[in-house]
Amino acid sequence: MPFKRWPRLLVVALLAVGSFVVRPDAARAEYPDKPIRLIVPQAPGSATDAVARVLAADLGPQLNQTIIIENRPGGAFTIGLDIVAKAAPDGYTLAVGPIGALAISPNMLAKTPYDVERDFQPIALIARGHLMLAVAPTSPYKSVKDLIDDAKRHPGKLTNASSASGSPGHVGAELFKSMAGIEAVHVPYRGGASAISDLIAGRVTFMFESLNSISGHARSGQVRGLAVSGEQRSVRFPDVPTVAEAGVPGYAAPTWSGLIGPAGMPKPVIDKLNAAVNQVLQTESFKERFAGVGDELAGGTPEEFAQTIKLDLAKWKDVVQRSGAKLE
Repeated sequence: MPFKRWPRLLVVALLAVGSFVVRPDAARAEYPDKPIRLIVPQAPGSATDAVARVLAADLGPQLNQTIIIENRPGGAFTIGLDIVAKAAPDGYTLAVGPIGALAISPNMLAKTPYDVERDFQPIALIARGHLMLAVAPTSPYKSVKDLIDDAKRHPGKLTNASSASGSPGHVGAELFKSMAGIEAVHVPYRGGASAISDLIAGRVTFMFESLNSISGHARSGQVRGLAVSGEQRSVRFPDVPTVAEAGVPGYAAPTWSGLIGPAGMPKPVIDKLNAAVNQVLQTESFKERFAGVGDELAGGTPEEFAQTIKLDLAKWKDVVQRSGAKLE
């Protein structure tokens, strides 16, 4: 090869090599570049499932990617959450985690295949909600005070239903009974629908149930809402007092659900997902769809969500230990 051609060939070769060496990120696709699995650790039609489906409808377009919902119920949430805990921390396997899964059931199970604070990455709180303390429309109780006074006159004679052992309604009632100084027999059901049906029929005295599940019955007059469980009144039922206002000072048992992933996710992926969720929560289309779910929009940082989980894990651990609540 003639010597005079070497410099030109050398330049071409170096440029070609440089295109691969000096820009290593150029060949790396920006997250997300494939569909995202969104695990729901409850059955289709559950409150968590409703939140997940409304979120996915807007979060997918926000991320310019498909979100595939997988319902993996069972094992007191552990089947679905274990999939996430053991998934690659790349942002392609996420879950909607409700308070029951992340702060209540871990305190009621002898052993879980994961540690909530160690094995999950909180991304963003999606929604906050309430339980409603409700009685039958034919019940003599017109207020929380009426209920407490009668329970004290007849200790152990009243019954309180819940949608399931270990549900927010179960432990929310245990906290209520403890703080009000009353006794009532817990009657667990397999789902909120059957529990509400028996409440309407007067076969159980009272129940705490997710506002998502019971609000329609309260609006139609099929049940009488005595109070809501949060620290502030529900925007959907502004005339219904909180339990604290109605006679049990200091009582609070709000509900929530949020987006989580496996621990070890890269910070840029966490930040992108958090920003996307917060942006979605502000859109009018999301607000309109979410209005049918019943909870109140939340949002915030991953650190704030992690603190919520930490505080409620400790709170419900104490309630479970003091009440002796068990998964039946």
